[in-house]
Amino acid sequence: MTNITEIAPDIFRINTFISEANLGFSQFLVRDEEPLLFHTGMRALFPAVREAVASLIDPSTLRWIGFSHFEADECGSLNEWQAVAPRATAVVSMVGKMVSVDDFAPKNPAKGMVDGEEFSTGRHNFRFLATPHVPHNWEAGLLFDTTAGVLFSSDILHQNGDVAPLTSESVTDRVRQAMLEMQASPLADYLPYTPKTDATLKRIAALKPKTVASMHGSIYTGNGEQAIIEYAEALKEVFGGNA
Repeated sequence: MTNITEIAPDIFRINTFISEANLGFSQFLVRDEEPLLFHTGMRALFPAVREAVASLIDPSTLRWIGFSHFEADECGSLNEWQAVAPRATAVVSMVGKMVSVDDFAPKNPAKGMVDGEEFSTGRHNFRFLATPHVPHNWEAGLLFDTTAGVLFSSDILHQNGDVAPLTSESVTDRVRQAMLEMQASPLADYLPYTPKTDATLKRIAALKPKTVASMHGSIYTGNGEQAIIEYAEALKEVFGGNA
């Protein structure tokens, strides 16, 4: 079942819980003059996500499609969305544009972004953050809505289970548990830990987001800086080894 929750004014979480994976998958719609969808979901989720988006805007008016890195749950239905919304343009890192996205979705060349670059959808202003290997993949990046204080954090603060859409309580215990469960599964080492990881996360935390919109799990509202610092500590504990 797919559910919609408004997590900030005109910013909506669209979430589908897949029981077989014990995991929720979220997309985020920013309803604005130039609507933005962050994450597309896998192709199998496209009909459900499209229906949810259609309850909020005319899907054909979608202008921007953001995602962190090249992975099925991040951008698997990019081509399907661009067929529905002819003007929809992917917003990705310059590396992502060059090495994957323009080949995968050649109809509309992606907007390649560099660290700190900004763009507007109307009432909302977005800053692109280049975050190689955070949460994972070489081309990774995040979007920060400087207007609403919302960080679209991809897999940062990943939590397993069918959990509440929003929380102001600490999610650190659930985050650490999810890391440990992943390490005991075929998806072990899905979060790399490099010499730059801690500094990258501290740079993100310094933005002091009011809301941390993770793809998987509850959306955290409150002291986003502290939540990400705690995430960095858990990540080092589980994945950092001798780092």
